[in-house]
Amino acid sequence: MTVFAQLSDIHLDGGERAEERTAAVMAYLGGLASPVDAVLVTGDIADHGLPEEYRRAAELLKHSSPVLVCPGNHDVRAAFREVLLGEAPGDAPINSAHEVGGTLFAMCDSTIPGSGAGFLADETLGWLDSVLAEGDGPAFVAFHHPPVEVGVPAVDRIRQTGEERLAAVLARHPRVGALLCGHVHTGASTTFAGLPVRVAPGVVSGSLLPVEPGGDRDWPDGGPIEYERPPSVLLHVLHDDGRLTTHVRTVPL
Repeated sequence: MTVFAQLSDIHLDGGERAEERTAAVMAYLGGLASPVDAVLVTGDIADHGLPEEYRRAAELLKHSSPVLVCPGNHDVRAAFREVLLGEAPGDAPINSAHEVGGTLFAMCDSTIPGSGAGFLADETLGWLDSVLAEGDGPAFVAFHHPPVEVGVPAVDRIRQTGEERLAAVLARHPRVGALLCGHVHTGASTTFAGLPVRVAPGVVSGSLLPVEPGGDRDWPDGGPIEYERPPSVLLHVLHDDGRLTTHVRTVPL
């Protein structure tokens, strides 16, 4: 059995609020009876993409287990790569593959520089196809933008498009157990290309469905956002028979 955590949308902006919420989630993970096998952070780590935001992220996101990251639409590739990853700055998509305990995590860059929407570049899909072909153990594909609508109109307008190309890649690799993403600021589950999709809740804030009070507001006029919702994290359990069970944990402040 493999257990890994997923958090998303911490939006560090130099202020105390986002830092306190991120620190609370990481303290919760650090206080578990046994460490998770990995911690995934699925984008929007910085709010403005500034180097100092990534320097603070590097401090806050420390954990005894591997911390795997991918960028979101608020992130800036050059600073993300240089400050958070310790790599040479550059504007190419930030994709990375990590094998943890026999499980592959493919962290994909679904961002479009200068846009809130998502799209997997051809080079990212080619890279993903290649890394998935290298083994036959369980694999998870993570990125920021969900490739399907989730019922939050303000987010659905800037979801990942070109998803039929992703579906074609996934069809060649039955080892993929699920897709993991963020962006929506609420925990959610759906399916895509016959696979489970797990959406991590936002650490910095929560989003609302149109049927909820306040959910009919639109960005930029406040948006369907709930700022007082406590932060949450997902704990994923990969069973020995290949099933994925996901537990949502709210973290008190």
